Amino acid sequence: MKKFKLLLIGILLTTSFSMFAQQTVKGVVKEKSSGEPLPGVSVVVKGTQRGTETDFDGNFSITNVKTGDVLVFRYLGYANKEITIGTNFNFTVELAEAAQQLDEIVVVGYGTTTVKDATGSVEAITAKDFTKGNIVTPENLLSGRVSGVNITTSGAPGSGSQITIRGGSSIGASNSPLIIIDGLPIENSDASVSGSRGLLANINPNDIESFSVLKDASATAIYGSRAANGVIIINTKKGRTEYSLDFDMQYTFGEVLDRVQVFSADDFRNIINQIRPGDAALLGNSNTNWQNEILRNTVSSLYNLTARGQIFGAIPTRLSLGFANQEGSVLTSEFDRKTISLSMNPSLFKDHLKINLNYNRNFEDSRFGDAGQIGSALRYDPTQPVYDPTSPFGGFYQHIVSGEPANGTTNPVAALLQRNNTGFAFRQYGNLNLDYKFHFLPELKAVINVGFDKIKSENTDITSTKAPAQSNALFRGNNAFKTQERGNQLFDSYLNYIKTFDKTKLDVTAGYSYQRFENFGTDSGNKNNPNNVATTFADPDVVNIGFFGRANLTFSEKYLLTLNYRRDGTSRFGENNRWGNFGGAALAWKISEEDFLKDNKVISNLKLRASYGVTGQQNIPGSNDIYLDRYRFGNQGSQYIFGNQVIQSTIPSAINPNLKWEDTKTIEFGVDYGLFNNKFSGSLNYFNKVSSDLFFNEASLADGINFSNAIIQNIGELTINGIEFTINGDILKTDDYNWNFTFNATYLDREITKTLNNQEFRTGGTGGGTGNTIQLYRVGFAPNSFHVFKQLYDSAGKPIEGAYVDLNGDGLINDNDRYLKENPNADIALGFQSSFNYKNLDFAFNLRANIGNHVYNNVNSARAQYELLRDNAVLGNIPTSVLNTNFVRTADVINSDIYVENASFLRMDNVTLGYTFNNPIKKFSYSSLRIWAGVQNVFTWTNYTGLDPEVFNGIDNLIYPRSRNFLFGANIKF
Repeated sequence: MKKFKLLLIGILLTTSFSMFAQQTVKGVVKEKSSGEPLPGVSVVVKGTQRGTETDFDGNFSITNVKTGDVLVFRYLGYANKEITIGTNFNFTVELAEAAQQLDEIVVVGYGTTTVKDATGSVEAITAKDFTKGNIVTPENLLSGRVSGVNITTSGAPGSGSQITIRGGSSIGASNSPLIIIDGLPIENSDASVSGSRGLLANINPNDIESFSVLKDASATAIYGSRAANGVIIINTKKGRTEYSLDFDMQYTFGEVLDRVQVFSADDFRNIINQIRPGDAALLGNSNTNWQNEILRNTVSSLYNLTARGQIFGAIPTRLSLGFANQEGSVLTSEFDRKTISLSMNPSLFKDHLKINLNYNRNFEDSRFGDAGQIGSALRYDPTQPVYDPTSPFGGFYQHIVSGEPANGTTNPVAALLQRNNTGFAFRQYGNLNLDYKFHFLPELKAVINVGFDKIKSENTDITSTKAPAQSNALFRGNNAFKTQERGNQLFDSYLNYIKTFDKTKLDVTAGYSYQRFENFGTDSGNKNNPNNVATTFADPDVVNIGFFGRANLTFSEKYLLTLNYRRDGTSRFGENNRWGNFGGAALAWKISEEDFLKDNKVISNLKLRASYGVTGQQNIPGSNDIYLDRYRFGNQGSQYIFGNQVIQSTIPSAINPNLKWEDTKTIEFGVDYGLFNNKFSGSLNYFNKVSSDLFFNEASLADGINFSNAIIQNIGELTINGIEFTINGDILKTDDYNWNFTFNATYLDREITKTLNNQEFRTGGTGGGTGNTIQLYRVGFAPNSFHVFKQLYDSAGKPIEGAYVDLNGDGLINDNDRYLKENPNADIALGFQSSFNYKNLDFAFNLRANIGNHVYNNVNSARAQYELLRDNAVLGNIPTSVLNTNFVRTADVINSDIYVENASFLRMDNVTLGYTFNNPIKKFSYSSLRIWAGVQNVFTWTNYTGLDPEVFNGIDNLIYPRSRNFLFGANIKF
């Protein structure tokens, strides 16, 4: 009995000691739905700064823990999980996806943070939140997802988008954000690449893991002179040690449903017989809808094959192949892309050295169908056939006057089929990132990032010699060839030190950046022209150098301070303005961590933020060397004789050595909130941006002080005020059901507040007149406001042609009576997304709305007048909207405010429905098959009378139409 008591006491003592002794906890973290290991999961002992991250197999290990400690598991896009340590010190942890979590990791400039600890306005969108549908270019994954971010995309296949964050910051320069792929800033100007659809067109969306959108200056200031328009950081998918194979395929069937209403062939005959009876003999016997002839139903396909696994026994690797083929709705328009992506991510020296190698090769083939032929289709005679066997112009019908093709009236089908305008672009880009945590000082790490981006493109434009254009010239047809090469090299290096001192956490980063851009090419001109002269161009290299630093200070996990600084130098400007200083500061207070709110059942998170920062814009429109003395050759008549030799003269170009970058100062106040244990979460932000020293192209100069009377100058100021609101929530969440939503709203007010001597600048060229413009930059108004006459109406409410209000009361109607009416930018932009899952069934949709945006309907203002029926030598059709106005002469009405229309809209972009079959291949324990279908461009509700209320820059002169697409796809994983 005595021995038994001693044994019992020993067991109790051993158990007690084991409960309080410091031990090591180990385990593996996996994704709940697939069972795949999750690398990079944050594992922290709650209430401390002690923790680690899982390796590529999802494994983790933490020493000096004891029974009763709580481990917190956090991973981007997944619900955080807490586990209390008992007698078991080895765990298998499964993480489930979540709509929004405060502990999600967000990538920021040269580092990471979490949603909870972010002091600036930063939003992260992961793969599970991407917009679904016929996504061919990566920016459309974000459409409608982030407050303050507006993305407008043409309907052309593979076409790029106009992206603005918080309304941009400029007037004369680019408003596109800085885009960074795996730490490599890519060329973000609005300039096109010859032979390519756009700078993002050849990037495969399937290779993207997440986006981080940096909006306020405190978050973007670390990128200095290129961050005034915001920053979008793209992170691509990485390798894993677990072997897996994914295959995605998608088929899309598209149709353009809407047409501009023009007179039918029979109605056209009746009109011509009434107003031009002498020309009735010119009418044909056909009934041709020319819009139907040039627009087609489309079939497109996407394929992606991805393999992940460990090679050579130690290197987690991902290899992806992508194939995209997209038909355009305009005849002959096509886009084809092939991509190869490789990522290798080994970790050496017990995870002290992490290596990330990313390499991409993309091949883009395009045929560009001339969207301008949509306008020709509106005007072409509907009584004539498409084909004419007797025609000398390739068998296509063509208007003939005096035995020759009529000027400016080409059969639109012939114009498309007889022109072969093709492009090819080869792009390769990637980076090598070395992240070394010092053995002797693990709080300090050094990071080196080396990257490159090179693109070579070709554009061949051949028009048949049987085409009617230029038939009376010395040559027939067109044969032109262009090449272009762009280069981008990057070297970044920085040190990062993270240390916790009692209740204070210090995170400091300091580094250096060097980047060079190159651009050159050739243009053969029309080789069919015997007088043709080929040309070459080579832009001056652009070099950017930056010294940057950031300090994050956290006290008691409640009070946060962030300081950013960057000193930037660029070769775009002269010596006196080559260097600039940019920076920002942000404060945050986690009120919910205070004792009086810590256990609140309603408010689970509440953080106040305030920030201020200065960023820049260096993308000079049209020139990178305007500060240099430059000379160009004059025309052939500008010659002189010197020593009996004829010498062509040279002419000095205008110069501005005082040009500098634009500065944007931003102040912001924000609130981040979470309710009911973060079942609902979001943010509310107010910001004020003031951009000064704005670039204005062709700003006037006094005579005799330069080699031009107008040149680009820094003479303007723009103010933007805005409010952003976001809410995310789980409406229903059980083991079988998951219904969540996200809603965002943005209000923007843009105003030009200063120009030199209150100068005004015309912009917004329109069709229907030579040199006609419809927009104006004026102090006190929004950029691109419409500059129009105020229309007069009769007693019946009908507009009186050419009758306008004498606004200045001088008894004359002239340009002094034009006023500014509205602008293209929406006052309010809304986005709503929702997804519903029941067991293996999933359903999702997303909506977008703009309120207060206006569009100038140039289709009607330039084409819906009777003179185009009555006075043209060649018969041509017009829109039936002329019946609403009965206007006769285009020149008298083109500037009427009747054509500025409210284009507010509600659009459902996508809706998808899918079902997942688990383990269809029994040999693979985690195999799955998802079958899905969807509709893109489901509906648009608007009062705008044109085809589409979403128009680049607010002028609708027949944009490339968006089709309604029906999609079918499958995803196989094993």
